[in-house]
Amino acid sequence: MKLSFGVGGGAVLAAALVLGSGCASRQQVDSAPRARVTGDVSQYYPLAVGNRWTYRVNGQEREQPEAIEILKEEDGYFHDNRGGQLTVDAYGLRDPKRYLLRAPVEVGNSWTNVVSVSSTERYRILEVGVRCEAPAGTFDNCVRVEGRNRINADTTLVNTQTFAPGVGLVRIHVDLETKGQRVPQMWLELTSWKVRPQVSSSEG
Repeated sequence: MKLSFGVGGGAVLAAALVLGSGCASRQQVDSAPRARVTGDVSQYYPLAVGNRWTYRVNGQEREQPEAIEILKEEDGYFHDNRGGQLTVDAYGLRDPKRYLLRAPVEVGNSWTNVVSVSSTERYRILEVGVRCEAPAGTFDNCVRVEGRNRINADTTLVNTQTFAPGVGLVRIHVDLETKGQRVPQMWLELTSWKVRPQVSSSEG
């Protein structure tokens, strides 16, 4: 699995974003009008060429941590070094297949992404304004979003992402849920970041 800031290829970290294993076109994303973005969503994932994030996978320290860096902007999307793409449109933060965070940013807000004929993802905002900890530091006013994709009658893939304002993705947890029991599959934690115009990094 590749690591990328575009889910499903995200959200963000496609390693965690097995949720987006199906194929889809941009037109397949559920874009029914809801509350329009008023700047609330874009702050949770700063998009600019040169922005960079590094992650620790499954709690393991590595000499070369997994890194995501935005290399270019093309056709309205920001492209990273792992092939991921993200943009913020009138309704929220999205990759070419799905919305990762959608306005209004409030507990209980939910939306559906049809990513292929046989794959439908259901997202819901679990928490808003919470504190989150990662190797990179402690972050306030975070948002936790849960994405669910039913694999078969007994198993659902659950992807929980935590976004920090002005930073981006801080944590990702991927679990398999079977008969009410969750089995951890993978988790990623932010170890450092650098975003424009302000540089914020725990590792310099």
